Amino acid sequence: MRIKSIFSNSGGILFSRIFGFVRDLTMASVLGANVYSDIFAVAFKLPNLFRRIFAEGAFTQSFMPSFIAARYKTIFSAKVFSYLFIIILILSLIVNIFSYQITAILAPGFSKSTLLESTKYVAIQFWYLPLIFIVTYLGSLLQYKEHFATTAFATTLLNIALIIAMLLYKDAPKEQILLALSWGVIAGGILQVIAHIIVAKHFRVLKVIKIGFSNFKAKSQSVKKDTQRFFKNFFPAIWGNSTLQIMSFLDTWLASFLVSGSISYLYYGNRIFQLPLALFAIALSIAIFPTVSKKIKANDKSAILEFKKGFWILIYLLTAATVGGIIFSNEIIWLLFERGAFTRENTIEVAKVLDMYMIGLIPYGLSKLFNLWLYANHRQSIAAKIATVSLVSFIAFALMLIKPMGAQGLALAGSIAGIISFFLTIKEFGLGQMVTIVDKKRTLNFTIILTLFTIFLSIMHILWIHI
Repeated sequence: MRIKSIFSNSGGILFSRIFGFVRDLTMASVLGANVYSDIFAVAFKLPNLFRRIFAEGAFTQSFMPSFIAARYKTIFSAKVFSYLFIIILILSLIVNIFSYQITAILAPGFSKSTLLESTKYVAIQFWYLPLIFIVTYLGSLLQYKEHFATTAFATTLLNIALIIAMLLYKDAPKEQILLALSWGVIAGGILQVIAHIIVAKHFRVLKVIKIGFSNFKAKSQSVKKDTQRFFKNFFPAIWGNSTLQIMSFLDTWLASFLVSGSISYLYYGNRIFQLPLALFAIALSIAIFPTVSKKIKANDKSAILEFKKGFWILIYLLTAATVGGIIFSNEIIWLLFERGAFTRENTIEVAKVLDMYMIGLIPYGLSKLFNLWLYANHRQSIAAKIATVSLVSFIAFALMLIKPMGAQGLALAGSIAGIISFFLTIKEFGLGQMVTIVDKKRTLNFTIILTLFTIFLSIMHILWIHI
């Protein structure tokens, strides 16, 4: 396992998430948890949904194995980029033309005036998608060369752009702040593209791209089978990687029918939940994926050792984050957000939502790891079927829990769906291989350490309350 790659990737994500929390802290202070923060959450939901699908899932996990297997790699990469970039540009135009209708789908519970106000922000922010696709494409080629830091750190540029926008317009009317934030999203995307171009030039990735496009017309047919295999895997991979994001998307849709601020409660709670998920599970998965893909293609049986090491690293880190997040949920939200327009009542509601999200952290995190086995073996269609079952489960539990529990019920429904997804993924991975990974000695040690850790945190929480 490439520990250096994991730490560079994890460090970059941590740095980016710190700025992300500064962004959310500033936003909570400037906008609070009300209709204006709900509008931004809805407008940013769609481009952020596609960003997570591309940057943290479908594209790289379909592109990498196909790129490794392709005979003419430069031409293959050029062809894939051309096709997808055209599709994304067309999609961006459609969203801009039908922005009102799409906003109504995103938040059907909004009043007509709120929908009209939200429309322009949705239209502007969706142009972030073509920019982030360029970033993801360049990032995938850099990952093939075992360079992860640039992509990991890049989201920091988006957060910095949004922070600057809010600081410049903090005393302006709320509508003007939302407009500044929307253009800040675009500025952040442009900065990420520039950063990746600079680093890609250093690693001679731009030369690879240039060769691919210069030979594109003459040798396009030579990569026809590779391209077909990629797209055969890519679209199921989109679905397979999108479960968590689509659930978040549906959270917003359903929460728009609840009391004002519910969308924001889910947004802030999900932001905390996403930190350990990205910092540990996504960072580790991204770092080991090129190595795992190359070993599986070469029929190297040591690939299973990568999963064993990854499993035990994640189980310790994710369990610690889950226990700590639930015990200190109120204190975490208070520390990060309770200031300015963000009230004590907001803190209590977001903390309740966070508790429900944290239940799903371990299953979602481990699923990220074991999904690599499916993607590296070109079994994206299986991952898509698992995602479908998980999504249907979420919808069923969300409809059952939304009335008695409100926003908390939506978060809990997502966690239950994550648990179902994890067990289905392990079934496909193979129980025999899973037994090899989970040995009795390590399981006993883990149980003892977890018990002591939980007792320690509980004592610390009691002391904190009485101070």
